[in-house]
Amino acid sequence: MHIEVWLFVLIVLLAPALGAGVMWALVKRFSTRSLAKATQEAERVVAAARAQAEARAKTIELQAEKAATERRQALDREMQSALAEVKSAQQRAEKREETLDRKLEQIGQREQKLDSREQRLGDLEKRTAELQAGIEQDRAALRDRLEKVAGMTMDEARELYMQEVRRQSEHDAAALAQKVVEDAERDAREKARQITLLAIQRYASENVGETTVRSIKIPNEDVKGRIIGREGRNIRTIERATGADILVDDTPGIISVSCFDKVRQAIAAETLQRLVADGRIHPTRIEELVSQVTRDINERIQKDGQAAILETNIRGLHPKVVEAMGKLAFRTSYGQNVLRHSVEVAFLCQMIADELGLDGALARRCGFLHDIGKAMDHEMEGGHPAIGVEFLRRHGEKSEAVLNAVGGHHADIPATTPYTPIVMAADAISGARPGARRESMEMYVKRLQQLEGIARQHRFVEEAYAIQAGREVRVVVDAKQADDAYAFKIAQEIAKQVEKEMTFPGEIKVTVLRETRAEATAR
Repeated sequence: MHIEVWLFVLIVLLAPALGAGVMWALVKRFSTRSLAKATQEAERVVAAARAQAEARAKTIELQAEKAATERRQALDREMQSALAEVKSAQQRAEKREETLDRKLEQIGQREQKLDSREQRLGDLEKRTAELQAGIEQDRAALRDRLEKVAGMTMDEARELYMQEVRRQSEHDAAALAQKVVEDAERDAREKARQITLLAIQRYASENVGETTVRSIKIPNEDVKGRIIGREGRNIRTIERATGADILVDDTPGIISVSCFDKVRQAIAAETLQRLVADGRIHPTRIEELVSQVTRDINERIQKDGQAAILETNIRGLHPKVVEAMGKLAFRTSYGQNVLRHSVEVAFLCQMIADELGLDGALARRCGFLHDIGKAMDHEMEGGHPAIGVEFLRRHGEKSEAVLNAVGGHHADIPATTPYTPIVMAADAISGARPGARRESMEMYVKRLQQLEGIARQHRFVEEAYAIQAGREVRVVVDAKQADDAYAFKIAQEIAKQVEKEMTFPGEIKVTVLRETRAEATAR
Protein backbone atom coordinates (compact mmCIF):
# COMPACT_ATOMS: atom_id res chain seq x y z
CA MET A 1 0.00 0.00 0.00
CA HIS A 2 2.76 2.42 0.93
CA ILE A 3 4.78 1.36 -2.07
CA GLU A 4 1.86 2.11 -4.40
CA VAL A 5 1.44 5.44 -2.79
CA TRP A 6 5.06 6.35 -3.21
CA LEU A 7 4.99 5.12 -6.78
CA PHE A 8 1.98 7.30 -7.44
CA VAL A 9 3.65 10.29 -5.84
CA LEU A 10 6.81 9.63 -7.80
CA ILE A 11 4.87 9.39 -11.02
CA VAL A 12 3.07 12.63 -10.26
CA LEU A 13 6.34 14.38 -9.55
CA LEU A 14 8.16 13.00 -12.60
CA ALA A 15 5.29 13.46 -15.05
CA PRO A 16 5.97 17.18 -15.77
CA ALA A 17 9.65 16.57 -16.29
CA LEU A 18 8.99 13.70 -18.63
CA GLY A 19 6.34 15.80 -20.54
CA ALA A 20 8.76 18.68 -20.97
CA GLY A 21 11.43 16.41 -22.31
CA VAL A 22 9.10 14.79 -24.72
CA MET A 23 7.89 18.18 -25.82
CA TRP A 24 11.43 19.44 -26.32
CA ALA A 25 12.29 16.44 -28.41
CA LEU A 26 9.20 16.91 -30.51
CA VAL A 27 9.80 20.69 -31.00
CA LYS A 28 13.41 20.13 -31.97
CA ARG A 29 12.39 17.52 -34.48
CA PHE A 30 9.70 19.72 -36.06
CA SER A 31 11.98 22.80 -36.05
CA THR A 32 14.63 20.96 -38.00
CA ARG A 33 12.08 19.90 -40.60
CA SER A 34 10.58 23.48 -40.94
CA LEU A 35 13.99 25.05 -41.35
CA ALA A 36 14.87 22.69 -44.15
CA LYS A 37 11.53 23.30 -45.80
CA ALA A 38 11.91 27.10 -45.47
CA THR A 39 15.37 26.93 -46.97
CA GLN A 40 14.05 25.00 -49.92
CA GLU A 41 11.18 27.51 -50.35
CA ALA A 42 13.59 30.45 -50.21
CA GLU A 43 15.79 28.88 -52.83
CA ARG A 44 12.78 28.29 -55.02
CA VAL A 45 11.60 31.94 -54.62
CA VAL A 46 15.05 33.28 -55.43
CA ALA A 47 15.23 31.12 -58.52
CA ALA A 48 11.79 32.29 -59.65
CA ALA A 49 12.71 35.96 -59.03
CA ARG A 50 15.92 35.52 -60.98
CA ALA A 51 14.00 34.01 -63.90
CA GLN A 52 11.37 36.80 -63.80
CA ALA A 53 14.06 39.50 -63.72
CA GLU A 54 15.79 37.98 -66.72
CA ALA A 55 12.47 37.85 -68.60
CA ARG A 56 11.70 41.51 -67.67
CA ALA A 57 15.17 42.58 -68.80
CA LYS A 58 14.63 40.86 -72.16
CA THR A 59 11.21 42.57 -72.51
CA ILE A 60 12.69 46.03 -71.78
CA GLU A 61 15.50 45.38 -74.20
CA LEU A 62 12.98 44.42 -76.93
CA GLN A 63 10.89 47.54 -76.27
CA ALA A 64 13.98 49.77 -76.44
CA GLU A 65 15.00 48.23 -79.74
CA LYS A 66 11.45 48.69 -81.07
CA ALA A 67 11.37 52.39 -79.99
CA ALA A 68 14.74 53.02 -81.58
CA THR A 69 13.54 51.41 -84.80
CA GLU A 70 10.36 53.56 -84.87
CA ARG A 71 12.36 56.73 -84.20
CA ARG A 72 14.73 55.92 -87.08
CA GLN A 73 11.74 55.35 -89.36
CA ALA A 74 10.17 58.70 -88.30
CA LEU A 75 13.42 60.54 -88.94
CA ASP A 76 13.65 58.88 -92.34
CA ARG A 77 10.10 60.02 -93.22
CA GLU A 78 10.84 63.59 -92.07
CA MET A 79 14.02 63.65 -94.08
CA GLN A 80 12.17 62.41 -97.17
CA SER A 81 9.46 65.07 -96.69
CA ALA A 82 12.06 67.83 -96.34
CA LEU A 83 13.82 66.59 -99.43
CA ALA A 84 10.50 66.62 -101.32
CA GLU A 85 9.78 70.23 -100.26
CA VAL A 86 13.26 71.32 -101.27
CA LYS A 87 12.78 69.64 -104.61
CA SER A 88 9.36 71.30 -105.08
CA ALA A 89 10.80 74.72 -104.22
CA GLN A 90 13.61 74.16 -106.65
CA GLN A 91 11.11 73.26 -109.37
CA ARG A 92 9.05 76.41 -108.65
CA ALA A 93 12.17 78.54 -108.78
CA GLU A 94 13.08 77.00 -112.11
CA LYS A 95 9.57 77.71 -113.47
CA ARG A 96 9.71 81.31 -112.21
CA GLU A 97 13.07 81.76 -113.84
CA GLU A 98 11.68 80.42 -117.11
CA THR A 99 8.70 82.86 -116.82
CA LEU A 100 11.04 85.79 -116.23
CA ASP A 101 13.12 84.76 -119.23
CA ARG A 102 9.98 84.70 -121.41
CA LYS A 103 8.88 88.13 -120.14
CA LEU A 104 12.30 89.58 -120.79
CA GLU A 105 12.15 88.16 -124.27
CA GLN A 106 8.67 89.71 -124.82
CA ILE A 107 9.90 93.07 -123.52
CA GLY A 108 12.78 92.93 -125.93
CA GLN A 109 10.38 92.20 -128.81
CA ARG A 110 8.16 95.13 -127.78
CA GLU A 111 11.16 97.43 -127.67
CA GLN A 112 12.06 96.36 -131.18
CA LYS A 113 8.48 97.02 -132.34
CA LEU A 114 8.48 100.46 -130.67
CA ASP A 115 11.78 101.33 -132.33
CA SER A 116 10.41 100.33 -135.70
CA ARG A 117 7.17 102.28 -135.07
CA GLU A 118 9.12 105.39 -134.09
CA GLN A 119 11.13 105.07 -137.26
CA ARG A 120 7.92 104.81 -139.33
CA LEU A 121 6.46 107.85 -137.51
CA GLY A 122 9.55 109.84 -138.31
CA ASP A 123 9.20 108.89 -141.97
CA LEU A 124 5.50 109.88 -141.90
CA GLU A 125 6.33 113.26 -140.37
CA LYS A 126 8.87 113.93 -143.13
CA ARG A 127 6.32 112.96 -145.78
CA THR A 128 3.65 115.10 -144.11
CA ALA A 129 5.95 118.12 -144.08
CA GLU A 130 6.72 117.55 -147.75
CA LEU A 131 2.99 117.28 -148.58
CA GLN A 132 2.23 120.43 -146.57
CA ALA A 133 4.87 122.34 -148.47
CA GLY A 134 3.41 121.07 -151.75
CA ILE A 135 -0.09 122.10 -150.69
CA GLU A 136 1.11 125.61 -149.83
CA GLN A 137 2.73 125.89 -153.23
CA ASP A 138 -0.44 124.67 -154.93
CA ARG A 139 -2.56 127.10 -152.89
CA ALA A 140 -0.32 130.04 -153.85
CA ALA A 141 -0.52 129.04 -157.51
CA LEU A 142 -4.31 128.65 -157.29
CA ARG A 143 -4.64 132.07 -155.62
CA ASP A 144 -2.58 133.67 -158.39
CA ARG A 145 -4.79 132.05 -161.04
CA LEU A 146 -7.98 133.17 -159.24
CA GLU A 147 -6.71 136.75 -159.02
CA LYS A 148 -5.98 136.73 -162.74
CA VAL A 149 -9.41 135.24 -163.58
CA ALA A 150 -11.38 137.57 -161.19
CA GLY A 151 -9.40 140.63 -162.08
CA MET A 152 -8.90 141.63 -158.41
CA THR A 153 -6.51 140.94 -155.60
CA MET A 154 -7.26 138.88 -152.48
CA ASP A 155 -7.55 142.02 -150.35
CA GLU A 156 -10.10 143.47 -152.78
CA ALA A 157 -12.10 140.22 -152.71
CA ARG A 158 -12.01 140.17 -148.91
CA GLU A 159 -13.32 143.75 -148.76
CA LEU A 160 -16.13 142.92 -151.19
CA TYR A 161 -17.12 139.89 -149.10
CA MET A 162 -17.08 141.94 -145.89
CA GLN A 163 -19.39 144.53 -147.49
CA GLU A 164 -21.87 141.82 -148.40
CA VAL A 165 -21.71 140.34 -144.92
CA ARG A 166 -22.22 143.81 -143.45
CA ARG A 167 -25.35 144.43 -145.55
CA GLN A 168 -26.79 141.04 -144.55
CA SER A 169 -25.91 141.63 -140.89
CA GLU A 170 -27.62 145.02 -140.90
CA HIS A 171 -30.80 143.43 -142.25
CA ASP A 172 -30.68 140.64 -139.62
CA ALA A 173 -29.93 143.17 -136.89
CA ALA A 174 -32.94 145.27 -137.87
CA ALA A 175 -35.20 142.20 -137.76
CA LEU A 176 -33.70 141.18 -134.45
CA ALA A 177 -34.13 144.67 -133.03
CA GLN A 178 -37.80 144.67 -134.03
CA LYS A 179 -38.29 141.29 -132.33
CA VAL A 180 -36.42 142.50 -129.25
CA VAL A 181 -38.66 145.55 -129.00
CA GLU A 182 -41.82 143.47 -129.33
CA ASP A 183 -40.59 140.97 -126.72
CA ALA A 184 -39.51 143.80 -124.45
CA GLU A 185 -42.94 145.41 -124.63
CA ARG A 186 -44.62 142.12 -123.81
CA ASP A 187 -42.14 141.36 -121.03
CA ALA A 188 -42.46 144.89 -119.70
CA ARG A 189 -46.17 144.48 -119.18
CA GLU A 190 -45.62 141.18 -117.37
CA LYS A 191 -42.68 142.59 -115.44
CA ALA A 192 -44.69 145.65 -114.43
CA ARG A 193 -47.44 143.40 -113.17
CA GLN A 194 -44.94 141.32 -111.15
CA ILE A 195 -43.27 144.44 -109.76
CA THR A 196 -46.61 145.86 -108.71
CA LEU A 197 -47.58 142.64 -107.01
CA LEU A 198 -44.19 142.38 -105.33
CA ALA A 199 -44.32 145.96 -104.09
CA ILE A 200 -47.81 145.44 -102.69
CA GLN A 201 -46.76 142.19 -101.07
CA ARG A 202 -43.64 143.73 -99.52
CA TYR A 203 -45.72 146.54 -98.12
CA ALA A 204 -48.07 144.08 -96.48
CA SER A 205 -47.50 143.65 -92.74
CA GLU A 206 -49.98 142.25 -90.28
CA ASN A 207 -50.60 141.99 -86.60
CA VAL A 208 -53.13 139.32 -85.70
CA GLY A 209 -54.64 139.05 -82.25
CA GLU A 210 -57.74 137.67 -80.57
CA THR A 211 -60.10 139.04 -77.94
CA THR A 212 -61.13 136.07 -75.87
CA VAL A 213 -62.83 137.69 -72.89
CA ARG A 214 -66.20 139.47 -72.89
CA SER A 215 -67.54 141.39 -69.91
CA ILE A 216 -71.18 141.39 -68.75
CA LYS A 217 -72.41 144.25 -66.59
CA ILE A 218 -74.52 143.38 -63.55
CA PRO A 219 -76.71 145.71 -61.47
CA ASN A 220 -75.27 144.73 -58.08
CA GLU A 221 -72.86 142.34 -56.40
CA ASP A 222 -75.63 140.06 -55.16
CA VAL A 223 -76.10 138.81 -58.69
CA LYS A 224 -72.63 137.23 -58.58
CA GLY A 225 -73.69 134.94 -55.75
CA ARG A 226 -76.89 133.99 -57.56
CA ILE A 227 -74.92 133.28 -60.75
CA ILE A 228 -72.62 130.98 -58.79
CA GLY A 229 -75.55 129.29 -57.01
CA ARG A 230 -75.54 126.90 -54.11
CA GLU A 231 -72.24 125.01 -54.12
CA GLY A 232 -71.59 126.42 -57.61
CA ARG A 233 -74.37 124.49 -59.37
CA ASN A 234 -75.60 127.44 -61.46
CA ILE A 235 -72.22 128.47 -62.82
CA ARG A 236 -71.35 124.83 -63.57
CA THR A 237 -74.61 124.46 -65.47
CA ILE A 238 -73.84 127.55 -67.57
CA GLU A 239 -70.30 126.40 -68.33
CA ARG A 240 -71.42 122.88 -69.20
CA ALA A 241 -74.25 124.08 -71.46
CA THR A 242 -72.28 126.77 -73.32
CA GLY A 243 -68.71 125.47 -73.23
CA ALA A 244 -67.42 128.85 -72.02
CA ASP A 245 -65.61 129.78 -68.80
CA ILE A 246 -67.49 132.12 -66.47
CA LEU A 247 -65.09 134.31 -64.47
CA VAL A 248 -66.52 135.79 -61.28
CA ASP A 249 -63.90 137.83 -59.42
CA ASP A 250 -63.65 140.93 -57.25
CA THR A 251 -64.09 143.37 -60.14
CA PRO A 252 -67.18 145.37 -59.23
CA GLY A 253 -70.23 145.28 -61.52
CA ILE A 254 -68.72 142.82 -64.07
CA ILE A 255 -68.84 139.10 -64.83
CA SER A 256 -66.46 137.91 -67.56
CA VAL A 257 -67.03 135.22 -70.19
CA SER A 258 -63.88 133.61 -71.63
CA CYS A 259 -63.81 131.31 -74.69
CA PHE A 260 -61.84 131.00 -77.90
CA ASP A 261 -65.03 130.00 -79.76
CA LYS A 262 -66.72 133.33 -80.35
CA VAL A 263 -70.08 131.71 -81.04
CA ARG A 264 -70.07 129.88 -77.71
CA GLN A 265 -68.82 133.04 -76.06
CA ALA A 266 -71.73 134.99 -77.56
CA ILE A 267 -74.24 132.33 -76.44
CA ALA A 268 -72.87 132.39 -72.90
CA ALA A 269 -72.80 136.20 -72.73
CA GLU A 270 -76.35 136.64 -74.03
CA THR A 271 -77.59 133.88 -71.74
CA LEU A 272 -76.06 135.70 -68.75
CA GLN A 273 -77.60 138.99 -69.86
CA ARG A 274 -81.04 137.40 -70.12
CA LEU A 275 -80.62 135.63 -66.77
CA VAL A 276 -79.69 138.90 -65.08
CA ALA A 277 -82.62 140.69 -66.70
CA ASP A 278 -85.07 137.87 -65.90
CA GLY A 279 -83.93 137.37 -62.33
CA ARG A 280 -84.81 133.67 -62.26
CA ILE A 281 -81.47 131.91 -62.02
CA HIS A 282 -81.54 128.14 -61.56
CA PRO A 283 -80.32 125.15 -63.63
CA THR A 284 -83.61 124.50 -65.43
CA ARG A 285 -84.02 128.13 -66.45
CA ILE A 286 -80.39 128.28 -67.51
CA GLU A 287 -80.82 125.29 -69.87
CA GLU A 288 -83.99 126.82 -71.36
CA LEU A 289 -82.30 130.15 -72.03
CA VAL A 290 -79.18 128.48 -73.48
CA SER A 291 -81.41 126.57 -75.92
CA GLN A 292 -83.26 129.72 -76.94
CA VAL A 293 -80.10 131.79 -77.32
CA THR A 294 -78.44 129.03 -79.37
CA ARG A 295 -81.35 129.04 -81.86
CA ASP A 296 -81.25 132.84 -82.07
CA ILE A 297 -77.48 132.87 -82.60
CA ASN A 298 -77.69 130.22 -85.34
CA GLU A 299 -80.36 132.21 -87.13
CA ARG A 300 -78.20 135.32 -86.83
CA ILE A 301 -75.22 133.39 -88.22
CA GLN A 302 -77.21 132.33 -91.30
CA LYS A 303 -78.55 135.84 -91.78
CA ASP A 304 -75.12 137.49 -91.45
CA GLY A 305 -73.56 134.97 -93.86
CA GLN A 306 -76.26 135.48 -96.48
CA ALA A 307 -76.09 139.26 -96.13
CA ALA A 308 -72.29 139.24 -96.65
CA ILE A 309 -72.60 136.99 -99.70
CA LEU A 310 -75.26 139.24 -101.23
CA GLU A 311 -73.11 142.28 -100.52
CA THR A 312 -70.05 140.82 -102.23
CA ASN A 313 -72.09 139.07 -104.97
CA ILE A 314 -70.40 135.69 -104.43
CA ARG A 315 -72.24 132.75 -105.97
CA GLY A 316 -72.15 128.96 -105.81
CA LEU A 317 -71.13 128.58 -102.16
CA HIS A 318 -72.04 125.50 -100.13
CA PRO A 319 -74.48 126.13 -97.21
CA LYS A 320 -71.79 125.07 -94.76
CA VAL A 321 -69.47 127.71 -96.25
CA VAL A 322 -72.22 130.32 -95.82
CA GLU A 323 -72.66 129.24 -92.18
CA ALA A 324 -68.91 129.42 -91.55
CA MET A 325 -68.75 132.94 -92.98
CA GLY A 326 -71.65 133.95 -90.75
CA LYS A 327 -69.71 132.70 -87.72
CA LEU A 328 -66.96 135.19 -88.55
CA ALA A 329 -69.34 137.97 -87.50
CA PHE A 330 -68.62 136.84 -83.92
CA ARG A 331 -64.87 136.73 -84.45
CA THR A 332 -62.63 139.76 -83.99
CA SER A 333 -58.98 140.44 -84.74
CA TYR A 334 -57.58 143.29 -82.62
CA GLY A 335 -61.17 144.48 -82.28
CA GLN A 336 -61.81 144.29 -86.05
CA ASN A 337 -64.82 142.16 -87.00
CA VAL A 338 -63.47 139.34 -89.19
CA LEU A 339 -66.60 139.13 -91.40
CA ARG A 340 -66.47 142.86 -92.16
CA HIS A 341 -62.73 142.48 -92.67
CA SER A 342 -63.39 139.68 -95.20
CA VAL A 343 -65.88 141.89 -97.09
CA GLU A 344 -63.33 144.74 -97.19
CA VAL A 345 -60.59 142.40 -98.42
CA ALA A 346 -62.91 141.06 -101.13
CA PHE A 347 -63.54 144.54 -102.59
CA LEU A 348 -59.88 145.54 -102.25
CA CYS A 349 -58.83 142.37 -104.11
CA GLN A 350 -61.28 143.14 -106.91
CA MET A 351 -59.96 146.68 -107.32
CA ILE A 352 -56.32 145.55 -107.39
CA ALA A 353 -57.08 142.74 -109.85
CA ASP A 354 -59.01 145.10 -112.15
CA GLU A 355 -56.05 147.49 -112.19
CA LEU A 356 -53.70 144.63 -113.09
CA GLY A 357 -55.93 143.27 -115.83
CA LEU A 358 -56.89 140.12 -113.92
CA ASP A 359 -60.26 138.53 -113.12
CA GLY A 360 -61.89 140.84 -110.59
CA ALA A 361 -64.71 138.43 -109.68
CA LEU A 362 -62.25 135.64 -108.95
CA ALA A 363 -60.10 138.00 -106.88
CA ARG A 364 -63.20 139.08 -104.91
CA ARG A 365 -64.02 135.43 -104.17
CA CYS A 366 -60.45 134.78 -103.01
CA GLY A 367 -60.50 137.79 -100.69
CA PHE A 368 -63.91 137.01 -99.25
CA LEU A 369 -63.00 133.42 -98.30
CA HIS A 370 -59.39 133.99 -97.24
CA ASP A 371 -60.07 133.92 -93.45
CA ILE A 372 -62.80 131.25 -93.40
CA GLY A 373 -60.51 128.97 -91.39
CA LYS A 374 -60.89 131.30 -88.40
CA ALA A 375 -64.47 130.08 -88.03
CA MET A 376 -63.24 126.67 -86.82
CA ASP A 377 -59.52 127.05 -85.90
CA HIS A 378 -60.43 126.67 -82.21
CA GLU A 379 -61.83 123.20 -82.95
CA MET A 380 -59.05 121.82 -85.18
CA GLU A 381 -55.28 121.63 -85.04
CA GLY A 382 -53.34 123.81 -87.43
CA GLY A 383 -53.33 127.41 -88.62
CA HIS A 384 -56.46 128.94 -90.08
CA PRO A 385 -55.08 129.04 -93.69
CA ALA A 386 -54.60 125.26 -93.81
CA ILE A 387 -57.91 124.65 -92.01
CA GLY A 388 -59.70 126.94 -94.47
CA VAL A 389 -58.25 125.17 -97.52
CA GLU A 390 -59.31 121.76 -96.22
CA PHE A 391 -62.79 123.04 -95.32
CA LEU A 392 -63.37 124.63 -98.75
CA ARG A 393 -62.03 121.60 -100.62
CA ARG A 394 -64.32 119.32 -98.61
CA HIS A 395 -67.33 121.49 -99.46
CA GLY A 396 -66.95 121.73 -103.21
CA GLU A 397 -64.54 124.60 -103.89
CA LYS A 398 -62.73 123.71 -107.14
CA SER A 399 -60.82 126.89 -107.99
CA GLU A 400 -57.09 126.45 -107.53
CA ALA A 401 -56.67 130.23 -107.30
CA VAL A 402 -59.10 130.42 -104.36
CA LEU A 403 -57.54 127.45 -102.55
CA ASN A 404 -54.01 128.78 -103.01
CA ALA A 405 -55.01 132.27 -101.87
CA VAL A 406 -56.72 130.92 -98.73
CA GLY A 407 -53.78 128.62 -97.90
CA GLY A 408 -51.00 131.05 -98.81
CA HIS A 409 -52.20 134.48 -97.70
CA HIS A 410 -49.83 134.23 -94.71
CA ALA A 411 -47.02 132.71 -96.86
CA ASP A 412 -47.56 129.25 -95.36
CA ILE A 413 -47.40 127.77 -98.87
CA PRO A 414 -45.84 129.13 -102.10
CA ALA A 415 -48.05 131.36 -104.24
CA THR A 416 -48.97 129.65 -107.53
CA THR A 417 -51.28 132.38 -108.89
CA PRO A 418 -51.13 136.21 -108.80
CA TYR A 419 -54.30 136.27 -106.70
CA THR A 420 -52.46 135.06 -103.59
CA PRO A 421 -50.18 138.13 -103.21
CA ILE A 422 -53.21 140.31 -104.03
CA VAL A 423 -55.07 138.79 -101.08
CA MET A 424 -51.98 139.23 -98.89
CA ALA A 425 -51.80 142.92 -99.77
CA ALA A 426 -55.54 143.52 -99.38
CA ASP A 427 -55.53 141.71 -96.03
CA ALA A 428 -52.78 144.01 -94.78
CA ILE A 429 -54.48 147.12 -96.17
CA SER A 430 -57.78 146.27 -94.45
CA GLY A 431 -56.06 145.68 -91.14
CA ALA A 432 -53.81 148.74 -91.40
CA ARG A 433 -56.46 151.35 -92.21
CA PRO A 434 -57.07 153.90 -89.43
CA GLY A 435 -59.55 152.66 -86.84
CA ALA A 436 -59.63 149.07 -88.08
CA ARG A 437 -57.79 147.57 -85.14
CA ARG A 438 -57.44 148.90 -81.67
CA GLU A 439 -54.60 146.92 -80.10
CA SER A 440 -51.44 148.92 -79.68
CA MET A 441 -48.14 148.06 -81.24
CA GLU A 442 -46.67 147.88 -77.75
CA MET A 443 -48.82 144.88 -76.82
CA TYR A 444 -48.04 143.18 -80.12
CA VAL A 445 -44.30 143.63 -79.66
CA LYS A 446 -44.55 142.42 -76.08
CA ARG A 447 -46.10 139.13 -77.20
CA LEU A 448 -43.39 138.60 -79.81
CA GLN A 449 -40.71 139.32 -77.24
CA GLN A 450 -42.28 136.82 -74.87
CA LEU A 451 -42.24 134.17 -77.59
CA GLU A 452 -38.60 134.85 -78.47
CA GLY A 453 -37.64 134.94 -74.78
CA ILE A 454 -39.10 131.48 -74.18
CA ALA A 455 -37.05 130.12 -77.07
CA ARG A 456 -33.79 131.73 -75.92
CA GLN A 457 -34.03 130.15 -72.47
CA HIS A 458 -33.11 126.71 -73.82
CA ARG A 459 -29.63 125.29 -73.95
CA PHE A 460 -27.45 125.76 -77.05
CA VAL A 461 -29.89 128.35 -78.50
CA GLU A 462 -27.96 131.21 -80.11
CA GLU A 463 -30.85 133.31 -81.48
CA ALA A 464 -34.64 133.22 -81.86
CA TYR A 465 -36.91 135.20 -84.19
CA ALA A 466 -40.72 135.46 -84.09
CA ILE A 467 -42.11 135.71 -87.64
CA GLN A 468 -45.46 135.49 -89.39
CA ALA A 469 -47.03 137.84 -86.81
CA GLY A 470 -46.12 135.41 -84.04
CA ARG A 471 -47.41 132.29 -85.80
CA GLU A 472 -43.88 130.88 -86.08
CA VAL A 473 -40.66 131.15 -84.10
CA ARG A 474 -37.37 130.23 -85.76
CA VAL A 475 -34.61 129.14 -83.40
CA VAL A 476 -30.92 128.99 -84.34
CA VAL A 477 -28.83 126.54 -82.29
CA ASP A 478 -25.09 125.91 -82.10
CA ALA A 479 -24.46 123.22 -84.72
CA LYS A 480 -21.24 122.10 -83.00
CA GLN A 481 -22.92 121.31 -79.69
CA ALA A 482 -26.48 120.33 -80.70
CA ASP A 483 -26.95 117.45 -83.12
CA ASP A 484 -30.10 116.70 -85.16
CA ALA A 485 -31.70 114.63 -82.41
CA TYR A 486 -31.16 117.39 -79.85
CA ALA A 487 -32.60 119.93 -82.29
CA PHE A 488 -35.86 117.97 -82.40
CA LYS A 489 -35.83 117.81 -78.60
CA ILE A 490 -35.38 121.59 -78.32
CA ALA A 491 -38.31 122.16 -80.72
CA GLN A 492 -40.58 119.93 -78.64
CA GLU A 493 -39.53 121.56 -75.36
CA ILE A 494 -40.11 125.08 -76.70
CA ALA A 495 -43.54 124.09 -78.05
CA LYS A 496 -44.55 122.64 -74.68
CA GLN A 497 -43.37 125.75 -72.81
CA VAL A 498 -45.23 128.06 -75.22
CA GLU A 499 -48.42 126.03 -74.72
CA LYS A 500 -47.99 126.30 -70.96
CA GLU A 501 -47.10 129.99 -70.62
CA MET A 502 -48.85 131.75 -73.52
CA THR A 503 -52.45 132.13 -74.71
CA PHE A 504 -52.93 132.14 -78.49
CA PRO A 505 -55.45 131.05 -81.13
CA GLY A 506 -54.63 128.37 -83.68
CA GLU A 507 -51.06 127.17 -83.43
CA ILE A 508 -47.48 128.43 -83.28
CA LYS A 509 -44.89 126.61 -85.36
CA VAL A 510 -41.44 126.09 -83.81
CA THR A 511 -38.60 125.69 -86.34
CA VAL A 512 -35.09 124.82 -85.08
CA LEU A 513 -32.19 125.46 -87.47
CA ARG A 514 -28.68 123.98 -87.31
CA GLU A 515 -26.12 125.70 -89.48
CA THR A 516 -22.37 125.28 -89.91
CA ARG A 517 -20.59 128.18 -91.57
CA ALA A 518 -17.07 128.02 -92.99
CA GLU A 519 -15.38 131.39 -93.53
CA ALA A 520 -12.07 132.39 -95.08
CA THR A 521 -10.52 135.74 -95.98
CA ALA A 522 -8.47 136.39 -99.12
CA ARG A 523 -5.88 139.17 -98.84
